[in-house]
Amino acid sequence: MAHVTGTALLAAFVVGCSADTGTGGSAADGKPGETSVAAAAPGKYRTLPEPCGAVATSTLKDLLPGAAELSEEQQQKVYEGTAAVTYNTDRRVGCNWKSEDPSSSHTLSIDFERVVSYDPAVSDDDRAREVYTKKETSAGLTSPSGSPDSADGGKDGSTDGSKGDSAKDSTKGTKSDPPADSDPASHALTTPASTSASEGGSTGATADEHTDGNTGDTTDDDTGSSAENLQPRVLDDLGDSAFLDDLLTRAGSTAQHRTVSVVFRTSNVIVTVEYTEQPAVSTVVPDSKELQEKAQAVARNLVDKFSE
Repeated sequence: MAHVTGTALLAAFVVGCSADTGTGGSAADGKPGETSVAAAAPGKYRTLPEPCGAVATSTLKDLLPGAAELSEEQQQKVYEGTAAVTYNTDRRVGCNWKSEDPSSSHTLSIDFERVVSYDPAVSDDDRAREVYTKKETSAGLTSPSGSPDSADGGKDGSTDGSKGDSAKDSTKGTKSDPPADSDPASHALTTPASTSASEGGSTGATADEHTDGNTGDTTDDDTGSSAENLQPRVLDDLGDSAFLDDLLTRAGSTAQHRTVSVVFRTSNVIVTVEYTEQPAVSTVVPDSKELQEKAQAVARNLVDKFSE
């Protein structure tokens, strides 16, 4: 009887120790004050398209008219493009194309940037939105009130002094207050009518006058309205967010060149399209409308490519 009782006590002791160990482990794992944070969702895109194959040859023929005068072998080389040098092709790639003819030269460049957030609490999309907003602010533009990008832009400006200064600097020479003539670059708008006037030596309608978004000085209401529509602006029909910038660069007495940039964000990828024309004659000013239409057409095709 004593032997049975001792055995029973020993068994109870072992069971009790096992129970205590389990309880102790549970208490150690669940330390008070600790909460698990779920990782933010990854971005939609894990890879980037091959950039030099992203623009159709038919489109390149339209954008690079000078190539038509070249031999078939030279044309092929132009349309193949030149890949941009990047350090990480999983994160950033680009391509450039250029053609020249006696009257002008044209350059097209595209850039794909895949944004990755290294903060587990911030999604790739949110980080890409922040990067895009900085680009938009640097162009002196602001997304429509109430949009997520606009909200992020305000947050960035209020929490970082350097960002605020940058945003403030970028608004100098706004679309309604053009930069001084001494500035070698300006957001200048030019219609074919203004180009003709410039070529004719008229002092009544110079290219500089078309840098002003205000159309009160123009006598033709239609021309003024057209110029206003060509101003650098936020685009509401391209990707998740997009904007267009139009920059006319003057270099003393040499020819002027115009660069139209279209930047858009789709999920965690930011795409930049730049289309530049430089006439051979210094009195000729590249036409905003034509360059903007072609740059936007390239951007829309790229949006479709990312949607495939």
